[in-house]
Amino acid sequence: MASVIKLRKGLDINLKGKATKETASISCPGEYALVPDDFCGLKPKVVVKEGDAVKVGDALFVDKLHPEVKFVSPVSGTVSLVERGERRKLMSIRVQADGKQEARQFDVKGDVKSLLLESGLFGFFRQRPYDVVANPEDAPKAIFVSAFNSMPLSQDFEYVLAGQEADFQAGITALSKLAKVYLGISVKQTNAALTAAKDCEVNVFDGPAPAGNVGVQINHVSPVNKGEVVWTLGAEEVIFVGRLMNNGKVDFTRTIALAGSEVSAPKYYKMLVGQKLTTLIEGNAKVEGSRIINGNVMTGVKTTQDGFLAAHATEVNVIPEGDHADEMLGWIMPRFNTFSTHRSYFSWLFGKKKEYVMDARVKGGERHMIMSGEYDKVFPMDIYAGYLVKAIITGDIDRQEALGIYEVAPEDFAIAEFVDSSKLELQRIVREGLDILRKENA
Repeated sequence: MASVIKLRKGLDINLKGKATKETASISCPGEYALVPDDFCGLKPKVVVKEGDAVKVGDALFVDKLHPEVKFVSPVSGTVSLVERGERRKLMSIRVQADGKQEARQFDVKGDVKSLLLESGLFGFFRQRPYDVVANPEDAPKAIFVSAFNSMPLSQDFEYVLAGQEADFQAGITALSKLAKVYLGISVKQTNAALTAAKDCEVNVFDGPAPAGNVGVQINHVSPVNKGEVVWTLGAEEVIFVGRLMNNGKVDFTRTIALAGSEVSAPKYYKMLVGQKLTTLIEGNAKVEGSRIINGNVMTGVKTTQDGFLAAHATEVNVIPEGDHADEMLGWIMPRFNTFSTHRSYFSWLFGKKKEYVMDARVKGGERHMIMSGEYDKVFPMDIYAGYLVKAIITGDIDRQEALGIYEVAPEDFAIAEFVDSSKLELQRIVREGLDILRKENA
């Protein structure tokens, strides 16, 4: 058994509306979309036209800087729309599914990296530094996979993994041919496909959110220094790789957790990447006065039921918007049902098992940043989070590098953003800092 890495910093937020361990399938012969913005750091170039017939695995667009990195259709059908926004920015490529799911067959006996590039699966790899689509020309020192998510309302990967163990192991084995693989698992997970996974080093983590973040695991196992590169891949995306190795075909089926207090019956659904969210939300969740989040409640993107399932999303969360919330007497009330990281309300008397309904309100305006150490209490990385954020805001690149910006991603600051009394958009600030640093070093 691998040694346990105990993390004491962090915060578990117990929200109402967790998905029960029950799975349903959704048939959707309608329109699907692949969105370039789901792949950070990409400069897309369209390689299809409206009206073109495509199979599962046929390229829709490529990266201009690295044309060998392809992004492929999750369904077979006809390209129905190449959607562009301001200054002709590519917003999405939509495919009208024909319901046949005719898939392109790939030769799995050759070079693994070439196969991943040709099949479109390489586009799911991300790299540190910068948290962008991985550069195929790099030689990473390691590939990190986190098999659990500790954020509230997150998917239970051990439940998702059941019945797909062979594909998961095949994916890990394929990754091991590219670089050393580190698999991070939770101390609560018992599936042998995780605890006894082959062709990788298993590390066990015990602690509150964000212990499941791959960035936290990298920081405690093999930190990224300047000049080094590591790749990361989502646990369910490892299954994508395994399906390709075992079947020679691309299959982007995910098991999505539909969760949140505004969902009538939170549970899991089988969906394809790019599937329209109407098929998931309609009839299953309250839409009026709610916020639909494409991804996790802490790190996802606000969307509508007319949106499409994001490429990396493992859950869709629905919570109250809070626009018409009425709080009589405001903060002076004892608030037995309001969560607080401090003992400001009497709700702390109910302990950690009490579930809370939270809305999307910020509850306050942005104000001056106070160096009170509140970030450090929930940031389990060997990094001074507050000083790093200040360095990003002031544009001090040398200071950012010294404080460890090469190791972080926006999601690592989600819990710190939640507890921030200054109401700063830390994830946005960190994303902008990474983008600027990447341009400086290009």
